[in-house]
Amino acid sequence: MTPSTAPAIRFARLGFCRLQCPDIAATTAFYRDLVGLDGEGRADGTVWLRCSDKPYDIVLTSGPAGLVGAGFELETDADLDRAFARLETLGTDVRWLSPADCERQQLGRALTFTDPVSALNCTFYAGQHNAPTPYVAQKARIAQMGHLVLNVHDLEAAHRFWADALGFAVSDRVEGTAEWLRCWPNPLHHSLALLQHSANTLHHINFMVTDIDDIGQAMNRMKQADVPIVFGPGRHLPSTSVFLYFLDPDGNTNEFSFGMELFGEHDARPPRELEHKAEVMDTWGSRPDPRFGKGSPILSRTEPVHG
Repeated sequence: MTPSTAPAIRFARLGFCRLQCPDIAATTAFYRDLVGLDGEGRADGTVWLRCSDKPYDIVLTSGPAGLVGAGFELETDADLDRAFARLETLGTDVRWLSPADCERQQLGRALTFTDPVSALNCTFYAGQHNAPTPYVAQKARIAQMGHLVLNVHDLEAAHRFWADALGFAVSDRVEGTAEWLRCWPNPLHHSLALLQHSANTLHHINFMVTDIDDIGQAMNRMKQADVPIVFGPGRHLPSTSVFLYFLDPDGNTNEFSFGMELFGEHDARPPRELEHKAEVMDTWGSRPDPRFGKGSPILSRTEPVHG
């Protein structure tokens, strides 16, 4: 059975990202005190940061700066089984996480594999524990972690893996340059985006806020803390989101965005072929700082990161 004729894998959401950082205290302070995530250190030296009712949305570990993993939640155990079979057919290094690993990461059943194009360690899972206490927004009214964007050395191969094989749906694309993918049937315009680049690196991590005032307040908060603002405020043409991009202490780009096109599960509009021009990234006319999207490398791991 080929991926195109196999039963669809249904994804729920982008679940989490794992970042490695050389000064975990400074990076923790940034995400907690300026971005507005809630978090605490763990006995194993990691830090769990969250903007949701889940135990973590961002996991920090100590080491040279890099993106070391990402997780996507699937709708059901049956979807997870389908994903495992698909990934085996594709020849990846997929394997099930042990019950002990799942418990440490507060996940239901879970599998892990290496993205064969970007070398990112990925976790697919069905179900996750809730945090013991609700997330209370403080610095910004963050609704959720919205999406992950990767620079990849081979955009065509990345499309074949994520869209053709795993069933992520293309919302918009710029030929040979960029693709915005939604983890179908999640309605967000994109939960993962891929950009053609000379190397595999993190482009940015997005946090969706609940009001445009959160964008303006974040801009002033970052300026007062001497945090580099590297793009915006502006409005994206593909997703219609209002955005602001700024750098974390390790040079990784973060985004606050407000508003995003939503897609129905059925009868969604077809993907658009957009022109390769600056106005695609900002219809308001701003231009990015050269540091925008020049994030840390993707660091492959042979063992799962415990949290």
